[in-house]
Amino acid sequence: MHADKVPGSAFAHAEAGSRFAMTEEILINVTPQETRVAVIEHGVTHELHIERTSARGLVGNIYMGRVVRVLPGMQSAFVDIGGERAAFLHVADIWGSRQNGGNGTPIEKLLSEGQNLVVQVVKDPIGTKGARLSTQISIAGRFLVYLPQESHIGISQRIDAEEDRQHLREKLQQLLPAEEKGGFIIRTMAETASDRELQSDVEYLRKLWHGIQERAQSPAPLTLLYQDLNLGLRVLRDFVHDGTARILIDSRDTYQAMQQFAIEFTPNVVQRLEHYQGERPLFDLYGVEDEIEKALARRVELKSGGYLIIDQTEALTTVDVNTGGFVGGRSFDDTIFKTNLEAAQVIARQLRMRNLGGIIIIDFIDMDTEEHRNAVLGEFRKALARDRTRMTVNGFTQLGLVEMTRKRTRESLAHVLCEPCPICTGRGELKTAQTVCYQILRELLREARQFNAREFRILASQQVIDMFLDEESQSLAMLSDFICKPVSLQVETSYNQEQFDVILM
Repeated sequence: MHADKVPGSAFAHAEAGSRFAMTEEILINVTPQETRVAVIEHGVTHELHIERTSARGLVGNIYMGRVVRVLPGMQSAFVDIGGERAAFLHVADIWGSRQNGGNGTPIEKLLSEGQNLVVQVVKDPIGTKGARLSTQISIAGRFLVYLPQESHIGISQRIDAEEDRQHLREKLQQLLPAEEKGGFIIRTMAETASDRELQSDVEYLRKLWHGIQERAQSPAPLTLLYQDLNLGLRVLRDFVHDGTARILIDSRDTYQAMQQFAIEFTPNVVQRLEHYQGERPLFDLYGVEDEIEKALARRVELKSGGYLIIDQTEALTTVDVNTGGFVGGRSFDDTIFKTNLEAAQVIARQLRMRNLGGIIIIDFIDMDTEEHRNAVLGEFRKALARDRTRMTVNGFTQLGLVEMTRKRTRESLAHVLCEPCPICTGRGELKTAQTVCYQILRELLREARQFNAREFRILASQQVIDMFLDEESQSLAMLSDFICKPVSLQVETSYNQEQFDVILM
């Protein structure tokens, strides 16, 4: 798995304990179909993570595969890892194939049919193509990626400053035992990690690799040696910090699996795990279900009476702040200022809840004073400080907009739970029944000029047919007289408002 693509990864500041002051709870709701994780701060839902059983890919999985065919002409091989289709391995993805210089060792000298081979999936199967494999193993942790076959320390390209890169490299080298074998890639989140957290990550990754090596001793092919952690276990690896008060799990099996994992890898978390056995659903108890519905809505109400309009497009996300019915305060300027202050906090929470990434443009209500603009921007930055995801925030532009970017770590909540409307195909609007009626009249005229039909029949939705029978009945009668052909109407209940057909009889 790529060093910066581990879902749900989070930074954890060294001062997290004092900063969050044990005010965070993590709720884990498990069903056979999906696992949902909600992060609650001060009783309010701030993050939601969803993993569906059917959508778990193979990327990152490590198998004991068996070579079924070597293709010297393509310098590739097909490897059986137990799936429906054999996976694909190119010579360039075989570790050590270019160690001897030159153009590298030919694949027919490296592999033979029937050979057992430890491989890792780097690309999921798509359509008729099998998974793509590599023999260069990488195991992702919270702050580091372990490369057991390498010996160097690499650093994420997203860490730009050479001084920071050198500092992180030296810090990790000091933490590694002298006899340490294997290399590491330092991930972006390591910028804010303490020595203790880095040390824990090193120990965790070494234990994982030791376990993989032990399982690989068995000669049985088609064995899954390692699978990237499921969402429940990633909570322990990536989410928990000193400010996490407790973790509630409503599944006994998941609770026991997390407890076993915590005992081995994160012993300081074991006491914070609790099995929730209440009658009321866990997410209902904390109001998470209602928050999910609100996070899917375009309009977000503010307690002051104002509201936000959030639009997610292909290129960017826009947030528009409106006063609505709020008329409180000593003056109109005061009303605007208080609405913007509340909006700053709510926007920061909605960005986390919806997991909005990329470019984000925020249109606060125009403020006349520099003091008010600075205060709103300060409140916004303060609210964003609790976000685990890396971001940059610029000040107000000349047009009064706040521009920011938020790193994309996974699909947004809307993309996970929703799909584009099949009727409007994402436009968010439908043609009116009257517009469709006029479109049908034009189509009738076009068909009558091209074909000498005995009569015409219009198939359309109930709303459009009702319009033809009522408001547009005269228009239809006039056209029927003009083309000198009878026109009949038929309701198609399966049609949406924009669908219609003109049938020649």
